[in-house]
Amino acid sequence: MAEQDNDQKTELPTERRLTDAAERGQFAKSPELNVVFAMAAAVGVLAFTASTTADSLAEYAVSIFSGFATSHVDSDSVTAQLTQIIMVLAKALAPVLIACAGAALISNGFQSGFQLSPKAIMFNWEVLNPMSGFGRIFSKSTLVRTGIDILKLVAIGMALYAGAQTFFQDPLFTAPVEAAYLGRFLYQASVAFLSRLLFSLAVVAAISYAWEKFKTSKELMMTKEEVKDDRRSTEGNQLMKGAMRRMARRLMQKQMLSAVPTADVVVTNPTHFAVALKYERGKDKAPVVLAKGDNRFAQRIKALAAENGVPVVENKPVARVLFAMGKVGEVIPPELYQAVAEILAVVYRTHRYYFHELKARRLEGSV
Repeated sequence: MAEQDNDQKTELPTERRLTDAAERGQFAKSPELNVVFAMAAAVGVLAFTASTTADSLAEYAVSIFSGFATSHVDSDSVTAQLTQIIMVLAKALAPVLIACAGAALISNGFQSGFQLSPKAIMFNWEVLNPMSGFGRIFSKSTLVRTGIDILKLVAIGMALYAGAQTFFQDPLFTAPVEAAYLGRFLYQASVAFLSRLLFSLAVVAAISYAWEKFKTSKELMMTKEEVKDDRRSTEGNQLMKGAMRRMARRLMQKQMLSAVPTADVVVTNPTHFAVALKYERGKDKAPVVLAKGDNRFAQRIKALAAENGVPVVENKPVARVLFAMGKVGEVIPPELYQAVAEILAVVYRTHRYYFHELKARRLEGSV
């Protein structure tokens, strides 16, 4: 039955399915790739710092051994010496450890596409299902993983064999050499062995990651019916969001229109923009935008203002800037204070009866 379902999955995964899979942590993950990144970082750091680190460790060793004859051994001196040894070793190992940690982060980020997977940390009861466990043990994926593990053993064995063949041909094993040569030999042998091992594991990691990529792609494939359901669900969500936006816009327009009768003035373009302003001395620090609109909604604001006797002033530049920069429910921008003050001064002189009536209208609205 499962094979039939897999055969029916012929469609590429949708964007939504890929996003959900990334959140669940379902993407190509290769542990060998993490090892290769960490080892490459370690080899790179050692190549640049090994000489300096070796010199500092040698100087420290010389200082310890040369002072054995005169040093006094007690609990305090031993504690101090151990603390110093730990500090010296930490200083020598810190660059390698930091590089490995950074490489691990980069490796995991590369595999996950640098996306967070919050659902991956949630407990999954399916892992306790014994039937699922048996299915995973005897699956094709397990056989491939076993083959990759065998490849890792072969790669490590080949690196060890090639390194041993090269090392035993060194003059160190056939002729007397200086003591300093031993240090150079150990450094060169370590770098050569790690380089061979890194190359071998990189090949294995590439095979492992390619398999994980292929397996994950197959798992995320969808049937035609699943693609249709996903598309309908996505379109439904988009329609819902659009309906909610339209509802919010209508509610906002309704609130703005209900506030127009309490405005001090409506500044118009005259046909494209209309902005209703309110200013209550002692309450507002500056004129407040009650409503604004363009085209048809601007005409509704003007018509409502005419019905309620609200003064309408035509000022094209001020109306245009008020519409562009003003926010409903907030005071006007400071750069418009002077222009709006002049408009209000004219309105207050020419519509005194309206403002006497406006006070009572605002009181009724606040009750």
